[in-house]
Amino acid sequence: MSQVDGNYTRVSEFFIVGFPSLQPQYFHIVAWFFFFLYVTTVVGNLLLVLVFALEQSLQKPMYIVMVSLALSDIGFTTVALPKLIARYWWNDGNLGFHTCLFQKHMIHYFGSLNSLILLTMALDRYLAICFPLRYPVLMSNQTMTGLTIFCWLVAHVFPGISTFIFTMLPFCRPNQIIHAFCDTMSLTPLVCGDASPQFSIAYSVAMFILYVPFTFIILSYICIIISILRMARGQGRMKTFSTCATQGCIISIYYIPRFFVYSTPYFPNLIMTADLRIATSLLYSLFPPLINPFIYCLRTNEIKKIIKRWVQKQAGVTPVEHGRVAAVMMSH
Repeated sequence: MSQVDGNYTRVSEFFIVGFPSLQPQYFHIVAWFFFFLYVTTVVGNLLLVLVFALEQSLQKPMYIVMVSLALSDIGFTTVALPKLIARYWWNDGNLGFHTCLFQKHMIHYFGSLNSLILLTMALDRYLAICFPLRYPVLMSNQTMTGLTIFCWLVAHVFPGISTFIFTMLPFCRPNQIIHAFCDTMSLTPLVCGDASPQFSIAYSVAMFILYVPFTFIILSYICIIISILRMARGQGRMKTFSTCATQGCIISIYYIPRFFVYSTPYFPNLIMTADLRIATSLLYSLFPPLINPFIYCLRTNEIKKIIKRWVQKQAGVTPVEHGRVAAVMMSH
C-alpha cells in the first residue's frame, strides 16, 4: 500500500471511495445505473461517428467538430466510469499511484478538450449564421480539421504541467480518494504538508482553460441571437431560438457547476458536502456526453433523414415505396 520515503509515507496505491455516505445495499443499483449510463453514452456517440464515416454528404465542417466532440465524450466516459462501476460491483476501487495520476491527467485533458471543442463549435455556428456568404471561404473542411487537431494537441498542455507537479509531491496516508475518480480536487488533500500553492496553480489553470472559451462562447451566442432577430421570421426564428436555448442549457451545465466545485475552498460560505460535490461533478461530467448526440446531432434534419433511410433500407422499404404507402393511407 505504501512505503516510507524520508519523513513522509509514499503512497503506492489509491482507493476510489465514491459516495462516502452510500450504504452497501445500494452498491449494485448504483453500479447498474453507471453501467447503463456508460453504454448509452458510448453507443449514442459511436452512432454519430458511424453515420459521419459512412455518409459522404456529412463531410462538412459542422459535422467534423461534432464527431470530434463525440470522440472526446467517449474518451472521457471510458476513462472515468469503468473503475467507478468496478468499485460498486466488485468493491474493486484500487488504483496504482501512476495509474491514478494517468486518470487524473486524462480527466482534466478531456475536460479541457471539450471546452476547446465547444469554443470551435460556437465559432463555426457564429460564422455560418452571421456571415453566411463568406462562410464557405472562412470555414472549409481543411480549416476545421486543422482546428480540431490543434484542440486535441493543446488540451494536453495544462493538465500535463499539473500532472508533472503531482508526480513530485509526497503523499501521506490515508490513501482513499473521496471522489468518483482521481482528479486535482481529490488528490490535493492527500498531499503531505501545505498543498495550497499547487492547488492555486491548478485552480488558475482550470479557470483559464474553462472560462476564457466560455466567455467567447457567450459572446458568439449573443451575436448569433442578434443576427437571428435581424434576419429570421416566424417559425424559422422560433426553431433557431429553440436549438440555441437547448445548446445553451447543455453548455451551462458543463461550465457553471464546475465553478462552484472548484471555488469551494476560496469561499468560506460556500459549503458542499462530499456527496454533493461528487454528485455535482458527475452531473457536469457525464450528463453532457450522454445528451450531446441528441442535442447536436439527432435533432439535425440531415442526420435524421439519413437514419430514417437506413431504417427503411433494413426493413426492405425504399423511400419511394414508403411515400406511396403513406399516400394510400392518407387517401383512406
